Amino acid sequence: MPSGVPVIRTEGLCKSFAGQPAVNGVSFGVEAAEVFVILGGSGCGKTTLLRMLAGFETPDAGAIYLDGVDITHMPPYERPVNMMFQSYALFPHMSVADNVAYGLRKEGVPRAELRARIKEMLELVQLSGFDARKPDQLSGGQRQRVALARALVKRPRVLLLDEPLAALDKKLREQTQFELMNLQDRLGTSFVVVTHDQEEAMTLASRIAVMDKGRFLQVASPQEIYEYPCSRFVAEFVGTANIFGGHVSGVSDQVVSLTADSIASPLLGALHSGVAAGDQAWLAVRPEKIQLGKEAPEAQAGRCVLTGVVQDLAYYGGRSVYRVRLDGGHTVLVSAQNRLRSPTRKLEWDESVYLFWEAQAGVVLTQ
Repeated sequence: MPSGVPVIRTEGLCKSFAGQPAVNGVSFGVEAAEVFVILGGSGCGKTTLLRMLAGFETPDAGAIYLDGVDITHMPPYERPVNMMFQSYALFPHMSVADNVAYGLRKEGVPRAELRARIKEMLELVQLSGFDARKPDQLSGGQRQRVALARALVKRPRVLLLDEPLAALDKKLREQTQFELMNLQDRLGTSFVVVTHDQEEAMTLASRIAVMDKGRFLQVASPQEIYEYPCSRFVAEFVGTANIFGGHVSGVSDQVVSLTADSIASPLLGALHSGVAAGDQAWLAVRPEKIQLGKEAPEAQAGRCVLTGVVQDLAYYGGRSVYRVRLDGGHTVLVSAQNRLRSPTRKLEWDESVYLFWEAQAGVVLTQ
């Protein structure tokens, strides 16, 4: 987690297109060797923000500092940052070695140093022996590593990555995430990554900034973002959450009771922000934190128990997902690990079930 002076820092960055704000007052800092991931949906402003850091867009307002120096109006080629594009943008007529060397040749790096740095970088991304190949002779994962080597060979203070793994299939993307983490750890370069993929963000990030409509809604570690979202948007965007709306009926011993429409029993969640009886609030409960069974659970203080009927179910091997319709009509998503081997399902469609969770499993939200 960050603890020192930011390598790159922004203050109140704003950018509009045709009068519509794309980035609206964004301030943050990225420290040495940190992986800072900007997570958001299409059109939220994350790529525009990255392009301003790279110098490809000029802010309408605000400032960008690198090692304390204002680089807001510095052209891209003078900034000690580099950017890896989603399309990789490799030169198809050039070999792997020439693609990696392109930026160094533009800077007039001596030939001996050039060869040494290319060799070092290809070894780092596990492409030794691929020097003479053309991009069309490489797999998608190999092209991704060539683009990464080209971006890193200039030894930037900060590397900007725009959806770096979007072009890879699921299995290769998951494998490459760990390779990227290991590479970043060895180099100690600060990464700023833009992605819409929640799993990718959770895997790569030291910190995540959840972005919507040009603003940062929450900046925190992956664990904090997931376990303690600051709003309904963050709770639903990062992972999956069951959201219950209602009014606070009581607060006692760090446990909040919520009365929700169409649900007879009070809903229980943990107190993480100031609420009082009568306040409007929402309770977010992750599907894997809800337990499911045919028998009524033992009554305990701080345990919320509901009843319903299995409406839909899906078997994914390691886990099963259930959609349960509560007696009042509300549908709840439950995810259960399949810990024991069995040729049959424990629950079937239209079975009556009990759902329960401990109060600490739910997060009470006020926005």
